[in-house]
Amino acid sequence: MALSKDELKAAILKKAMESPKPQLYVKDFYACDPDTKPRDIKKAANELVTDGKMVFWSSGSTTMYAAKGRAKDESARGV
Repeated sequence: MALSKDELKAAILKKAMESPKPQLYVKDFYACDPDTKPRDIKKAANELVTDGKMVFWSSGSTTMYAAKGRAKDESARGV
């Protein structure tokens, strides 16, 4: 049985905070609930960005997700 939207968002945020990698692809969140469709997982991750709990991070070629404060700051490197 799929998690509720709030449970899914909590699981995604927990994974983003505890992952050894600061930035994650949306597919990295699929394991949070295998019963939830990938589209619904992406919607939940996007809502977390809208809520200010996560941020988008771009490498230039792909967009990833990161928990707020965990993303690498490229501007700090002088890039």
